Amino acid sequence: MAVAAIALVRLRNLFAVVMFSGIYSLLAAVLYVVMDAVDVAFTEAAVGAGIATVLMLATLALTTEKSEQSHKLSLSSLAVVTITGAALMYATLDMPRYGEATAPIHHHVAPRYIETSGKEVGMPNIVTSVLASYRGFDTLGEVTVIFTAAVGVMALIGRRREKKKPRKKSESKNDKKAAA
Repeated sequence: MAVAAIALVRLRNLFAVVMFSGIYSLLAAVLYVVMDAVDVAFTEAAVGAGIATVLMLATLALTTEKSEQSHKLSLSSLAVVTITGAALMYATLDMPRYGEATAPIHHHVAPRYIETSGKEVGMPNIVTSVLASYRGFDTLGEVTVIFTAAVGVMALIGRRREKKKPRKKSESKNDKKAAA
């Protein structure tokens, strides 16, 4: 994932950036499977590697293939990214270790799902009841954000400027004669 992320930052060919973005999402999905979060892995594969890649390729079809801007390193941008990254890393220090038995999820959330999800939702499978009911609004929100982003990108980039047609020499001579 680190190699794909570095390639995303370094490349100027936008098609290659889109492909590496899809590769990064697929690697993230594999990581989620290893962490036993199959539902998140499925979502990452479908949304991150699937629809996001398709939307970026569609956007790329409406734009140029190479990045035309020269990217200069801005110290203020670097400072903002560094401070934000440090704050996020500091925030993770308060989280329980991965798989820790004393984590709050094992004492509050998981037992409630196991005990009451069948009664509340009406589905015997706990995973299905969580995904279909408890996380349904979350998924709806994610889909709404992706759809809105896609519509916004297509609206902004889809506006093609009409190119002015060059006049033929015979047309410009006829215009001059008609004006005289």
